[in-house]
Amino acid sequence: MGAPEPIHAHAIDNIRFIRDTMSRATQFTALPGWGGVLMGVSALVTTAISGPPDDSLRWVMVWLADACVGAAIALGTMAMKARRAGTPLSSAAPAHRFALAYLPPLVAGIVLTPVFVLGGLMARLPGCWLLLYGAAAATGGAFSVRIVPILGLCFMALGVVAFAVPAAWGHWFMAAGFGGLHIGFGLVIARKYGG
Repeated sequence: MGAPEPIHAHAIDNIRFIRDTMSRATQFTALPGWGGVLMGVSALVTTAISGPPDDSLRWVMVWLADACVGAAIALGTMAMKARRAGTPLSSAAPAHRFALAYLPPLVAGIVLTPVFVLGGLMARLPGCWLLLYGAAAATGGAFSVRIVPILGLCFMALGVVAFAVPAAWGHWFMAAGFGGLHIGFGLVIARKYGG
């Protein structure tokens, strides 16, 4: 029988294991509440500019421009919130898991948008976008605070209803989802989860 190994021989491995386990268990909390409010305001302005879906490329381009504005607001405010908390997004394991779960439904939306446009279904894009954005928030939210998957489910419900109602109502559903839900949930996130 050999001599037992000293405890310090495995201490570094144990510390690494504990650190990795804790990192996996933490939630992604750098979601920007105030950024959500700003994204919601932007969507309400876009609703006024775009008007009802009219199967025109102009309508689609107005909303795609707002999507770019919203993404810039989200990324910028997320980075500011993470910086204030002292956890850079580039090295945060919860942020990586959130992004990996969040991105596939968004990529599906990017792929389906030209399919809807070329198929003459532009007026039905609100249902598609709300449903897939909701799926992104619900799946990414699995690695975040509880309110995020609830937000995602609300978006998904709006998307389903948007498919069931007349297409001319699509801009009201875009306003309710990308405007109202972002503002409402953004205020809750800002108040309860540090901005």
